[in-house]
Amino acid sequence: MYNILISAGIMVVSYLVLTFAAGLSWWLSLVISLLLFMGVFYLISRIVMKKVMAIMEYATKDLQAQRVEKGIRELQRALPYGKWQIYVTGQVNSQIGMVYYMKRDFTAAFPYLEKSFFKNWVAMGMLAISYMKRHKKDKMKETFDKAIQGSPKEALIWNLYAYCLCEINEPGKAKETLEKGLKKVSGDEKTRQNLELLQEGKKMKMKGFGEMWLQFHLESIDTIQKQQLAAMGGMKRRIVRR
Repeated sequence: MYNILISAGIMVVSYLVLTFAAGLSWWLSLVISLLLFMGVFYLISRIVMKKVMAIMEYATKDLQAQRVEKGIRELQRALPYGKWQIYVTGQVNSQIGMVYYMKRDFTAAFPYLEKSFFKNWVAMGMLAISYMKRHKKDKMKETFDKAIQGSPKEALIWNLYAYCLCEINEPGKAKETLEKGLKKVSGDEKTRQNLELLQEGKKMKMKGFGEMWLQFHLESIDTIQKQQLAAMGGMKRRIVRR
């Protein structure tokens, strides 16, 4: 990463100058050099991230206006900054992969999701599902393990992991996953209910997670449409009663 290299280079040069030219003690030169390293690193990081966030803002406006391809092109403009700042490449790839996945272009989404930032649990969940659909069970589990390691307090990722384990006929492993999840999200009622359902030999219920669940496209289109119609019917009934 250019940022680290530049900051380290300035630190080394400043240490040599302070020690041999200015005649300062080695430990004082080291302290000053380390402070310079942190200061330069922070300054470059701020500049780079400001540029990346500006691109993200433009891309978000395009995506919200349904100009998907234009939004993706905007996001791709941020990729070169990955050479300057750590994790930028992974974060941008996560966003692009998620956009393609949510529009059901799973083939286009996959290579971007493969390069996702591990702390973006939504992108990691989509990648794990992609592996599952490609019949790569071990890769699915490995990806989910990274996701829960990076975001252990997100209840949905634990439930999504368990749901996919059930899909590949490993209900025992699914129960173990939810038991571990409850230790991290102890107050989550949906997780507790799903664990009870599995213990009773029943299917998990994911509708309670709402739109966050639907974005993973594990429900059939017919099921999603029925849920949307039911929700609209409930809204109409509430309006009539008022």
